[in-house]
Order: sequence, then C-alpha cells, then structure tokens
Amino acid sequence: MTENEEFIYESIFNQVRMGFLSIDDIKENIIEEIEDNEFEDEISEAWAFEKIDQEYQNLLEESKNWNSPTDTEKLIKAFDDLCDRNIIALHNAGYTTSDGEYEVVEVERELQENGVVSDGYCFYHEQDLARAIIPDHPSLYIAFQKVDNSDEETTLKVGNKVAEVLRNNGFELNWDGSAKRKIEIPNFRWQQVYDEDGRDLQDYGEVVDRMIQ
Repeated sequence: MTENEEFIYESIFNQVRMGFLSIDDIKENIIEEIEDNEFEDEISEAWAFEKIDQEYQNLLEESKNWNSPTDTEKLIKAFDDLCDRNIIALHNAGYTTSDGEYEVVEVERELQENGVVSDGYCFYHEQDLARAIIPDHPSLYIAFQKVDNSDEETTLKVGNKVAEVLRNNGFELNWDGSAKRKIEIPNFRWQQVYDEDGRDLQDYGEVVDRMIQ
C-alpha cells in the first residue's frame, strides 16, 4: 500500500473495529475522508469499499472465538454501575480529552435541569479507544474528574470510586492513585461488532435517564 492508502486503511480498521457505526456509514465517512484529503486520483471507491468489507468479515470471523464476557462487556457493566453510583460514565466521548470534557458538561447540564448533581465523571475518547484495538499490547485509559472542580481531594475521591468499580468488574489497573494521571486498564481488548438493533453506547440521553431514576 502507498502511504495515503495506509492512512485511509487505518481509518477503515479503526471505524470497523470500534463497532459504533454501520458499514454504510463507514463507507460514507471514508469517501468523505478520501475527498477531503484529495486522494481521489490515487484511491478508488472500489478499493476503499473492498477493504471495508474485508475488514468487517475479518472481525466477524474473529468474533466467533471471543470469550464472554469480553472486556467490552465488562466495561459496559462497570460504566452502568458508575452511573448507578452517581458518576457520569461516557463511552467514546469525542476524539480528545477536551471533547470528552465538553460532552460531560452537556450531560451534567441535563442532569441539573432534572434536579440531579453528579458526584463526578469518567470517560474514554476515540484516541483512547484506538489503543484498545491494536493487536499488540492493547490498553484503555479512563479520564476522571468532577465538573467545575479544582480540589485535588475531590478529584481523588472520584478516581478511587472509578477504580473500585472497575476492579469490582474484573479489571486489573495501572494507576498510581494520582489526581493528575488517567487510570489505565492494561491488556484491555475492545471487542465489538456493530449491531443496528443493539444498544447505542453513545446515546448519552440514556446516561441521563439512568442517573435521574
């Protein structure tokens, strides 16, 4: 593959493996990405679609050998538990940490409109997730904090609660107990196939509903 093809293929690999989008949506995204980067003369629609279909079939074959519960299933359970303990827990919250913080503030605003103030938040974003789908040494980093907080003791209370729930759901952690470091789940392998009838983990309205019940 050329350098540009490798660039597009990495995007295909990530979008298929993350399992948040339908194949049709991924194909639309990839065509836009090719056009935005002005790769049309080098990379054809047929090539891109073939790689998408190929990667999807590879994932389907691999999924037949996954052991349940997968790390992904355990994380979903942990995040639900955190919401039940009044901690906002968001899946795939934007592309960067600042994106995730923006999403959290929006959820906090909706909670407060319904008479609830969270005790903190945690999330992982797309760049974090990309590390969890690589074949060698995958891991996942979890950010944590409380909205509008600058008190380190409060931050640590959130971090300790997040760490406790993650451990209770079967994860070993790499975290030094610092308020300044994200919590790492080493050897975390993201395993998810898109299901149009499945739960939308990025429906943050569901987080709000769960926390105001």
